[in-house]
Amino acid sequence: METVIKTFELLPKLDCGICGYKTCIDFANRVDKGEDELKKCIHISPDKLNNNPETGKCFICAKDHISVGEKLGWKDNLKREFDFILDCFPNEPGPRETVLPYNPALVKELGVKKGDLMIGRPMGMSCGCPVTHCGIVASADARNGVIDWFVTGPLRPRTEGFIDIGYYIAQGYEGIIKESNKEITLGKRYWFMPRRCMLQWRHSGLVNALTKLKDGSYKVRIEGLFIG
Repeated sequence: METVIKTFELLPKLDCGICGYKTCIDFANRVDKGEDELKKCIHISPDKLNNNPETGKCFICAKDHISVGEKLGWKDNLKREFDFILDCFPNEPGPRETVLPYNPALVKELGVKKGDLMIGRPMGMSCGCPVTHCGIVASADARNGVIDWFVTGPLRPRTEGFIDIGYYIAQGYEGIIKESNKEITLGKRYWFMPRRCMLQWRHSGLVNALTKLKDGSYKVRIEGLFIG
């Protein structure tokens, strides 16, 4: 899909979801329909909102052929260095996260199941993110209280309702590494940027599963998570 006007060219193409849309192209198409929502993109300066692209630049503006990591200078929104970007798997609605609610019995009590819309906030040493996460349940283990889900933007929970599991511990992430600033080795801890992190803050985690794919990217699982 292509937009009617040039809204998409103004966006950082991070697909961070903080505007409430799954991707930058979804957001651009909504703006192009005439709705006054461009201000919901936190990465666009006031000059861009006033249609002055020469002086209003998003914080990662660069030529399209440059990777996202290079656009960011391999630094997060607080200017801290990171080693790679974690992308979600193809055809999945968002990053895959394994979580354990602070009260694991809630998985059984609330009847959490595949396909449910869910919200919760990672708290404590496991992650400590100040943003409430929203997503779609991929699987739920009622016996152990462990949930796998796809973390998405807040649009569907806002409009369709949700299950609230409250505070939880982020146990692990799974995804694809397409961009890295150093060699990725099994058993080592790295700083990384989840591609769709709303805050664009670096995370840290231990790579405990690593598979090299035919295109040179890596399928990876990361545990022992924290932000900072």
